Amino acid sequence: MELEILKPFGPSIIKIKIPQETIDQMNVYVDEMINNKNKLEKFNEGPQLAGNVYQEFLMNTDFMKKIKWGELIGSACNQWVWKEKTLQLKSFQIIKSWIVRQFKNEYNPVHIHSGDVSGVGYLKVPKTMGETFQKDKKVNNNGKLVLIDGSKRLFSPATYTITPKIGDFYLFPSYLMHTVYPFLGTNEERRSVSFNAKIDDQSSSI
Repeated sequence: MELEILKPFGPSIIKIKIPQETIDQMNVYVDEMINNKNKLEKFNEGPQLAGNVYQEFLMNTDFMKKIKWGELIGSACNQWVWKEKTLQLKSFQIIKSWIVRQFKNEYNPVHIHSGDVSGVGYLKVPKTMGETFQKDKKVNNNGKLVLIDGSKRLFSPATYTITPKIGDFYLFPSYLMHTVYPFLGTNEERRSVSFNAKIDDQSSSI
């Protein structure tokens, strides 16, 4: 697995690619879920999550096993721990994994996750996230993910901004605060997948 370690501030994060086959399987899963009212109600996770978005629902255990989701992110975590601490990961357990369907004007407020390790990756991204109201604005954060680590320090910024791209998947410590800005001007969907996981105590200092 090609794995990139990023250190924009205090804790490191990692970036991997979701295989295209897995992206396709997840999108089919989502599209089938959308058309099944009973499943939508059963796996609706919206009330338990921070987002003010259209739909958030769990991936069921059988589906995650079928696409070997735990193996993919568990392998990434194992490499992460080895590169950072020269330790072998003794255990990796997904607490839950869910998919977020976000549309224009929706957002995720600043929040943290449970467990030791979390992540977010992208299954669909709008062609445009819309313009800023001030046309000469140099920075446009519409629809972007921002990771937050304390306050700005010398040679260490407090935030790291991620532009969503299909297939990109970022893993980070669960305590890391993060937020997703709303986007504008399109009826297209921004679809992402996230997870929370526990790892063994020996390695949890990543």
